[in-house]
Amino acid sequence: MGNNRSIMSENLKEKIAQELGVYRTVQNEGWGAVSSRNCGNMIKKAIEIANRNF
Repeated sequence: MGNNRSIMSENLKEKIAQELGVYRTVQNEGWGAVSSRNCGNMIKKAIEIANRNF
């Protein structure tokens, strides 16, 4: 294991990207191609999911 710790699992990021309709971009161009706005939306969605699970 390296130093690269991720708060969100890859699986969760992919699920959220699918819900927001940006997963095709991720598949074709990688995470770097996702707009800042969509990254923000992914974070909001992750927070909602975390709040539901606690």
